[in-house]
Amino acid sequence: MCDKNKQVLLFVDTIVNANIGSKRYITKNVYDAAIERINRVFDDFDNLYLSFSAGKDSTVLLHLFLKIAKERGFGKVPVLLIDLEAQYKATMEHAVEIMARDDVDPIWVCLPLNLRNAVSQYQPQWICWDPEEKDKWVRQYPEVPGVITDTNYFPFFKFAMEFEEFVIEFGNWFADGEKTACIVAIRSDESFNRYRTIKNKRKETFENLAWSTKVTDNVYNFYPIYDWRTEDVWTAIGKNNWCYNKIYDLMYLQGKSIHECRICQPYGDDQRAGLDLFRSCEPETWAKVVDRVSGANFGNIYCKSYLLGHRSVVLPEGHTWKSYTEFLLATIPQYEAEWYIEKFKVFEKWWEKHGYPVDKWSDAKLKKGDIRLVGPDGRVYTKGPSWERLAKCILKNDKLCKSLSFSQTKNQFRKYITMREMYGY
Repeated sequence: MCDKNKQVLLFVDTIVNANIGSKRYITKNVYDAAIERINRVFDDFDNLYLSFSAGKDSTVLLHLFLKIAKERGFGKVPVLLIDLEAQYKATMEHAVEIMARDDVDPIWVCLPLNLRNAVSQYQPQWICWDPEEKDKWVRQYPEVPGVITDTNYFPFFKFAMEFEEFVIEFGNWFADGEKTACIVAIRSDESFNRYRTIKNKRKETFENLAWSTKVTDNVYNFYPIYDWRTEDVWTAIGKNNWCYNKIYDLMYLQGKSIHECRICQPYGDDQRAGLDLFRSCEPETWAKVVDRVSGANFGNIYCKSYLLGHRSVVLPEGHTWKSYTEFLLATIPQYEAEWYIEKFKVFEKWWEKHGYPVDKWSDAKLKKGDIRLVGPDGRVYTKGPSWERLAKCILKNDKLCKSLSFSQTKNQFRKYITMREMYGY
């Protein structure tokens, strides 16, 4: 795939958020713009580290960063890799290839973290590297330098802490009171959420740089390749003959476009749509994944069907959306139903406060733009409340209720576990 694309792709003019929330085109290409940004980080920060996932974006960013570090005589670059266990074999092979480099200071984390599992009603979360499930692990700890398996290594670590919580606490630990830069390979064209990360007008930044975000008092995230397109990523890899994760070649051979080839945690709410790739690209690994992650095979078969809330959901004959929602709540475990009902009550109260009590809810599909309401958080809502939205939320196994505009909160998993225990599960 790499050889094919390097022949036909060219760097495009970069889109730069000169001011947060605005865009303008400049004549500089994205490669040169990224080099300038990385040099800016080196100018302003002595303490820094790079977040690495072994995906194409973080691989390109790492190659760029190591290039500038060598030119500036920086020495070894600290690289953080959070290993989620049930990942592609090819991804881990590439990770070893990178983390074993002489110019990399590896921080390879293999600790029991809580992760989202959107393909199971009965195990909506799973814990990677859970010692109680060791006999089912997809693979054993990597035997390479820099691997951290001791749960006491980090003073902040708690068993089954949320992935997002770990990332923040790690930054504080690494900073140790010093001004610190975390380099992240986010590209704004990859998803709307990532675009919002860059464009967000309310976030605090470092010296008004839109491609930065203040995380804590001492830690800032920087996104030097935020304006790169997928074509730019593969062009850089091809022209510079950089090593990369070979799983992308297998995905490409499965007929996926370069835009569809992604290796994000495949059991998440958005990523599960490509779960069928796991089975076809690495069948031996997939066999272990099915035994390790509840619902993985179900997600593989139905990830793109209406059974998981995708495409057009068919309303069963004889039901209204309200009765169908009530039916779905009655067919899932009681603790699951209570979890959704609690969320739905918050949803109902919010809309009632803004002039849409439940008796005004539509039982038919609302067209986009029927409602245009600016909420207290500044977000514009163009989709009103309806029973259909609640039904789809359940079908999608959307425990976080992201489709209802909820966001993930701290310790949400622990609250969920407490509710399960209340019902004897």
